[in-house]
Amino acid sequence: MTLPFEYRYLIVLLAGLSISLIVTPLGKWLGERYGVVVYPGGRRKHHGSVSLLGGIGIAAGFFGALLVSRLLPIPTADTNESRRFWGLLIGSAWMFIFGLLDDRYELPAGTEYLGYLLAAIIAIVTLIILQQFNNPLTNTLIELSAWFYVPLTIFWMTGMMVTVNWLDGLDGLVAGVAVILSLILGIHMFRMGQYSVVPQAIAVLGASLGFLMYNIFPARVFMGSNGAFMLGYLMGALGLIAGGRVATVLLVMGIPIIDVAWTIFDRWRHGVSIFQGDRRHLHFRLQDAGYSPRVIVFFYWGLCALLGTLALVISSRLYKLVALLVLGGVMLGFSLYLSRKNDG
Repeated sequence: MTLPFEYRYLIVLLAGLSISLIVTPLGKWLGERYGVVVYPGGRRKHHGSVSLLGGIGIAAGFFGALLVSRLLPIPTADTNESRRFWGLLIGSAWMFIFGLLDDRYELPAGTEYLGYLLAAIIAIVTLIILQQFNNPLTNTLIELSAWFYVPLTIFWMTGMMVTVNWLDGLDGLVAGVAVILSLILGIHMFRMGQYSVVPQAIAVLGASLGFLMYNIFPARVFMGSNGAFMLGYLMGALGLIAGGRVATVLLVMGIPIIDVAWTIFDRWRHGVSIFQGDRRHLHFRLQDAGYSPRVIVFFYWGLCALLGTLALVISSRLYKLVALLVLGGVMLGFSLYLSRKNDG
């Protein structure tokens, strides 16, 4: 008897969730055992030393769930799907290993971006590319040549990895956003009949949810660069694998993306290196304004979930563009207000 798709999805979800729940404490122990921890101070306001190796739980949950999904194959007519699967696997594994090196040796910013670039190249070689998208004004399909989609894909993938890494500042923030985005993309894939790639989104969902149980405030373990780099790659790649759902990803990740852009500008106008870590990010500014970490994280989760739901409900690409522009305007205005308040 052949299992219905829904049962296969449930098995993959439970595999990712259970493995992550089991392995994340191991990452906590390994970080404490080998001194891969972070202490309070600077941007951090937690108490005591916290392990940075929680991403091991995310990686184990994701790769374990992917393995289970291969044991429960769903037929597909896409001849390039296997190639993209390996691109998702190899690229995320590379970013996980690279993140471990960053957590252990605190790599310079230039080296980090070389790691991002290599990951983006892996995505391009395996056809995880931003080649096609619909013009929201004319509703016509635009197909780009390699001269355009190669640099655009590099920008997209690098931007997502930077965004997720910079977002990782409060307990549970990144893991919760990853849960929301992977769920939204999984629903979209299913609605579009992409049944065989849904497990890839579900694997991220389960792994992130399992880790979140240990990372929600007050966090017992952090995902570190190993988890953040990997999730950044996965979130960027899944948006392209899901039929180029750039607008959907932009809506869900709109607040963090705009915050990255504002932070870069704010550092530049103050004569500070754009690569220098500080508390100029929106979540830190809200914390400095007196809001509790829980309130800030729930605020982010709520808005990301709301915007993701709108992306599923709104069919008009023009309306999605309008929503993005409105979100961008509101967020930039709010960031400017907080910045002036802080400067004053």
